[in-house]
Amino acid sequence: IVVDNGSSDGTGRLAETHGARVVHEPRRGYGSACLAGLAALGETDVVVFLDADFSDVPGEMGRLVDGIVRDEADFVLGERIPDAGCGAALTRQQRFGNALACTLVAAFWGHHYRDLGPFRAIGRDALETLRMTDRGFGWTIEMQIKAIETGLRIHEVPVRYRPRIGHSKISGTLRGMIGAGYKILLVIFVLALRHILNLSGFGSKRTNSGAVL
Repeated sequence: IVVDNGSSDGTGRLAETHGARVVHEPRRGYGSACLAGLAALGETDVVVFLDADFSDVPGEMGRLVDGIVRDEADFVLGERIPDAGCGAALTRQQRFGNALACTLVAAFWGHHYRDLGPFRAIGRDALETLRMTDRGFGWTIEMQIKAIETGLRIHEVPVRYRPRIGHSKISGTLRGMIGAGYKILLVIFVLALRHILNLSGFGSKRTNSGAVL
């Protein structure tokens, strides 16, 4: 399934020509595209997300799915390793942002991720428990944080990463990078605040027997 998120370069038409099922989602945002793709899925045991700009390598999908099929993991994240000679596939700004986000997640939730890569696989039942809501660039970090909070078995595996085809309106522009970075940090701090309040017992309901639910 390819989600055409309001593109103007013929992406949907080209994908259909090559046999893909194209879902059109006019509402902008990375999370909007992912949610539209999920809504179009039929019955399936595992869901895989990847970018459609040639940066991810679909042939490596088995590396992410195998652990779930063997019941060794619930959520498998691809850690991006640039192909030989493709160091520019991840800009310095992206590397810094990834490191900062992963450091904050480790500080608040105690789990050390190595990347926020878009190439990821998750069991369908496990995904449903996360109740994903973000429609923008907070989608990836929301999934990773909620995977920790719900106790999913999380694995990370190295996957190749290539420079994307075309010009990115996110990593290719200062405005895009600032906007995406701001949204990721906002999601981290909002979920961290909720996490801290839950740990402290604020918002809990006390029953007549004194139990805290």
